[in-house]
Amino acid sequence: MNKMLQFMLAASLLLVTASAIAETKIGYVQIERLMQSPQSLETGSKLEAEFKPRNAELQRLQKQIEDKETALNKDTPTMSENDLRNKTQDLSNLKIDFQRKQREVSEDFNLRKNELLSNLQDRINKAVNSVALAEGYDLVFYGNAAYAGKKADITDKIIKALK
Repeated sequence: MNKMLQFMLAASLLLVTASAIAETKIGYVQIERLMQSPQSLETGSKLEAEFKPRNAELQRLQKQIEDKETALNKDTPTMSENDLRNKTQDLSNLKIDFQRKQREVSEDFNLRKNELLSNLQDRINKAVNSVALAEGYDLVFYGNAAYAGKKADITDKIIKALK
């Protein structure tokens, strides 16, 4: 009798668990696809356009350094020691200035990139919350999943909500 009671208790627990799982609506968002969406790519284009003038200035400065190095190497045999020292010092100062500007651009770029990505992440989170509430999802996963079927994948809905 005791074994029969244990069996019935286990069977009822399985039924309760199965019905609870069946009622849970789960969604999955593919981050890789989301980051390739037009809204995400727009963020990258905006960042690139914002830093284009500064990168052009760095390229111009780098070309100037290369030209001065070439001229210095060509004219070294005919230069006086004083002229050589002055031109070498000017070139050295130009390189230091270039490295400083390069660091500044890199730091500013990373700060701005993090700011834009944070803003995008906030928009994604709001879109996920909006879709989850509107469609009655109990749980939504981001990122890695061993398997997510078409029914659970709500990435397209999130991309539409981002617009």
